[in-house]
Amino acid sequence: MLALGLSASAGEAFAQTGAASCDNARFLTDQAGLMQTGPTRVDLPEHICGKVVSFTRRARRTHSGVHAYFVISVAPGRTIRIVSDLDRMNAPSWPWVRVGDRVDVVGRYYFDSARAQGIDWTHHGTGRHWSMPGYVEVNGTRYE
Repeated sequence: MLALGLSASAGEAFAQTGAASCDNARFLTDQAGLMQTGPTRVDLPEHICGKVVSFTRRARRTHSGVHAYFVISVAPGRTIRIVSDLDRMNAPSWPWVRVGDRVDVVGRYYFDSARAQGIDWTHHGTGRHWSMPGYVEVNGTRYE
């Protein structure tokens, strides 16, 4: 079992197939587990949904490309940052989210600290260390 109660086989199955619908309860359980154990090298696949509460107006260039950021509410008083790699996504010019938009997100949950956590790999690509394609769906329109 992984530290968060997710068996390795369950994690692998999710990474291969993804979840059919968002599971904010699972995400909140995973987040609570990492708050207790602290940073680990375990990255977790998540499928969450909620409403956009804020977004950066401009995309930012990082060492790994151009990224855009927005924050969604996943439960009353609970938010999480979403990172979108615009170089790898099939999406219009940023910003393509607005406050109040309903979003569905599949990606990798990373936890570096309570103040540095989020969902990334929200695009169709995969990598050497992440094998699950992700996406962001905004008001029914999917961006991969």
